[in-house]
Amino acid sequence: MTEIMLARLQFASTTIFHFFFVPLSIGLAFLTALMQTMYYVTKKEKYLKMTDFWGKFFLINFAVGVVTGLIQEFQFGMNWSEYSRFMGDIFGVPLAIEALLAFFIESTFIGIWVFGKNRIPKGLHLASIWLVSFGTIISAFWILTANSFMQNPVGYELENGRALMNDLVAVLTNPKVLVAFPHTIFAALATGSFFIIGVSAWKLLKKQDLSFFKSSMTIALIVGSISSLGIAFSGHSQAGYLVEAQPMKMAAAEGIYEDTTDPAPWTVIANIDTENKETTMSLKIPYLLSYLSYGEFKGEVQGMNTIQAQYEEKFGDGNYIPPVKTTFWSFRIMVGFGCAMILLTFLGLIYRKWGKPENHPFYLRIMVFMIAAPFIANTSGWIMSEIGRQPWIVNGLFQTSQAISPNVSSGQILFSLIAFLIVFTLLFAATVYLFVKVIKQGPYVKKEEDVSASDPFSTGGLDHAVK
Repeated sequence: MTEIMLARLQFASTTIFHFFFVPLSIGLAFLTALMQTMYYVTKKEKYLKMTDFWGKFFLINFAVGVVTGLIQEFQFGMNWSEYSRFMGDIFGVPLAIEALLAFFIESTFIGIWVFGKNRIPKGLHLASIWLVSFGTIISAFWILTANSFMQNPVGYELENGRALMNDLVAVLTNPKVLVAFPHTIFAALATGSFFIIGVSAWKLLKKQDLSFFKSSMTIALIVGSISSLGIAFSGHSQAGYLVEAQPMKMAAAEGIYEDTTDPAPWTVIANIDTENKETTMSLKIPYLLSYLSYGEFKGEVQGMNTIQAQYEEKFGDGNYIPPVKTTFWSFRIMVGFGCAMILLTFLGLIYRKWGKPENHPFYLRIMVFMIAAPFIANTSGWIMSEIGRQPWIVNGLFQTSQAISPNVSSGQILFSLIAFLIVFTLLFAATVYLFVKVIKQGPYVKKEEDVSASDPFSTGGLDHAVK
């Protein structure tokens, strides 16, 4: 296997694994802050218990997420030195701000939140968890700012073979980040919500702490339904953006080789023949692609063959068509799970309104497995976004084949890839073990001598949660 393929596999594995933890941290931080706010307003003990219980998962997940983020940055420096040389002046700015500002806010106020309970005023303690939530959100903004430049380069000039930033405002207001940021945050809120829903469903199936987990599920269902709809609407805005800024990615995501008719139908499933460059045996929904692309039921969409000819004229000879099958099916996996999330959250609210959730075991079993749904959708969306940009690492400026470190051999990359995978396996196993431990423990302490363990903000509670 070539160096470039191994480097891409390593980048994909480290990024996907890190991205398991990031949206869950964002979602759990927000939901924990929301539950603590409900306690602060109502003074009801059950909301304090919710804050304590679900806060444990956030702390564990955040700690592991930091480790995976360090691994991701480490492999960036090993395998992509030419990329760093080309656009380090631009890529480094948002990453530096993310580390110095966003992560500083998160780490500082997590400490205040954990150790400040019953030591600082309740209002200040509540503010600390909201600042943690804010820190996780703006952290995502700075990371997306860096990634959005790779998708849509703006605010730069080329000098001596390097991209240099000449307009910070343009970089921060990149049209790509303006559509990607809300989509990512809604996805993160859905990830946290479905985690709480799934754990609550498991506990309700076991008939354990029914009142606590019904209330937790209700809060998560409300946030989950809103965020799932937000994903759909923000995703629609991204489709309109892709038609203008990245038409090749849009065409690949739809499996379109030839220009569509006007109006354009949306392909649900299809058999894609990459050798003959044609799509056959497809199931289509009339008018829908035109609506997704232009917000109205008319308008054609260019196919990959047309765009390939345009790119050859603009950039020279080469293959500018990305891996079509991967882009096509990852997009449909994302959409399919997104639709299921919308349907199931609203169905859960109906069950909660006109019945008892514990009386619907089939639904609860589904929701236990649906913990995985946002993770699958998030991963599929990332794969579609990054694979659909190929062969570019910086769209229209710098190709992936140019970005690899020239002095790193395939054997070295393979060795580090295997080492990282071993570390990821151990981290994942530790995370699952700790999560299961906290779930089995439940929100209420069983023995009086373990009172300190019910408080995740005390050192005893933290020790009990991770033992």
